[in-house]
Amino acid sequence: MTSLRCRQRLLACLLGLGLTLTGPAAQAAENLVFVSGAFRRSIPVRDLALLAETGEARGLLSDVLRFSNQSPEDVSALLNQSLSLPVTLVSRLLNTRIGEALLERMAQIFHPLKAPGAGVPALRSAIVMGLANGNGELSAVSFLKAYPTQELEVNIPNLLALVQRASSVTELVRFFSESPLDGLRGTTGAEN
Repeated sequence: MTSLRCRQRLLACLLGLGLTLTGPAAQAAENLVFVSGAFRRSIPVRDLALLAETGEARGLLSDVLRFSNQSPEDVSALLNQSLSLPVTLVSRLLNTRIGEALLERMAQIFHPLKAPGAGVPALRSAIVMGLANGNGELSAVSFLKAYPTQELEVNIPNLLALVQRASSVTELVRFFSESPLDGLRGTTGAEN
């Protein structure tokens, strides 16, 4: 029981710290940095926000869309899609073993540029704070605006490996939902 109370106090302190940090002085992702070995290219988050708001692509983002045969309107619609989730429930779920396992998988692809080991807490913070700032709504842009570091790395080889494994939405959901459970089942079975 004491352990549970300690966890609750720690969670309350962390949430309080997170709420304090989300004031005007808080950092947000300024650049989405695509990395593959020595290759690095950055797309400013403000360009993504502009695309989401106006459907207009500029700079490197415009080139990327043109080379990939993506219409700015389609990408704008994707950036504006949002999830409606209860903040408290999501916060609790992300602090469970299953939530940790899911965040660890995501952190292999998305993490702070100069601190890959901080991917899990950064993702958790961005999801919870993005939902809190959006009154229970989270979009790609609100996630980036809530991300706690200025540069969010997207690991291209890990992203491509995921895309290769997930040829359908069903496989993608299975990858993120069942695979972490398999790891937990293995550790749970070893404990029994």
